[in-house]
Amino acid sequence: MTSGFLPYGRHVVDQDDIDAVVGVLKGEWLTTGPTVEAFETALVETLGAREAVACSNGSTALHLACAALGLGPGDTVIVPAVTFLATANAARYCGAEVVFADVDPDTALMTAETLDEALHRARRQGMRPRTVSTVHLCGQVGDLAAQSRLARAEGLTIIEDGCHALGTVQHVDGGDAPVGACRFGDLTTLSFHPVKTIATGEGGAIMANDPDLAGAMRRLRNHGMVRDAAGWTEAGQAFGADGQPNPWYYEMPEPGWNFRLNDIQCALGISQLAKLKPFVERRRQLIRRYDERLSALAPAVRPMRRHGDQDAGWHLSVALIDFAALRRDRGAVMRALRAQGVGTQVHYLPVSRQPYYRRRYGATVLPGADRWYDRCLSLPLFPAMAEDDVDRVVDLLAAELGLKP
Repeated sequence: MTSGFLPYGRHVVDQDDIDAVVGVLKGEWLTTGPTVEAFETALVETLGAREAVACSNGSTALHLACAALGLGPGDTVIVPAVTFLATANAARYCGAEVVFADVDPDTALMTAETLDEALHRARRQGMRPRTVSTVHLCGQVGDLAAQSRLARAEGLTIIEDGCHALGTVQHVDGGDAPVGACRFGDLTTLSFHPVKTIATGEGGAIMANDPDLAGAMRRLRNHGMVRDAAGWTEAGQAFGADGQPNPWYYEMPEPGWNFRLNDIQCALGISQLAKLKPFVERRRQLIRRYDERLSALAPAVRPMRRHGDQDAGWHLSVALIDFAALRRDRGAVMRALRAQGVGTQVHYLPVSRQPYYRRRYGATVLPGADRWYDRCLSLPLFPAMAEDDVDRVVDLLAAELGLKP
């Protein structure tokens, strides 16, 4: 059993991870060096897309994806209501509007039906849908093939927010498609925050199969700078009298940002990525134990519903709890569990209910998202946990809910 406090998520760092970071610290490059490209290569080899663009975190990955797709004022992005703030905010950073789609109340995943409803709602409001940002929540992928068919028929681009789903593998057309291969989406974003499957401290990446999109994101993550003379347009200041490129020169055709990931973080990322399979398998084992234990608490408590045709790389273990029927206050339950060494979290308050978006778009009725939010509670899940830890969590949860496990 893990000693001490059990948070809802935590990184696992071993000596080989430390050695990899120390190796970079003793080297010549701390940032914009060869380890960044090595990490991107490792992501491509692991996930199967043609391109990987490392960046500073999962939120900047979403921002870069929206920018590379050319989103701006007059455009609209469809976003599922149950997600982290960054999925919607990335569209707003680029000046695009957001329309929130409802989700399945037992998985919190957008469906083809809720996507279709959101598209019709956007058009009724005079908006122009350009992109769908679909979210692989908790590690599960929704009916992505159906969503893709609908989006492509409407001429929309697709961003897969895969920040919860590194290690998830879909079974598609008789084969396997890892999240990040961009089997259905134009771009897939990833996060390497310490509570995610692998950690780089902070960190993110965008996977792509279009080299032009990848090139645009590499430029935008580094202030929009172009250092390759082949891409320069101002010959008078770019080249010397001898026709050679001025060694100090660069151009900025459009503004970008400092969204770089450094070599120190990428060294940790390479080491962690090598352990992706055992990390994912351990999470699956713990989820199976949660399923077994939580089933004894039904119908008042049960795990989130499983979506078929995939092997999920679980980021979160979510219990759906009928707090109203049990006459229990969720906040009080969370505080009581914390006092006994168990951390929990709520993923998420629907983003459509955040003050900024309510002021901008008014109240949006999304019953599936509200139903999920009313019941969800994320329980501890990370590879260093023992199965006895799962038992401890479930036993304490049952006691606080007044149930017998």
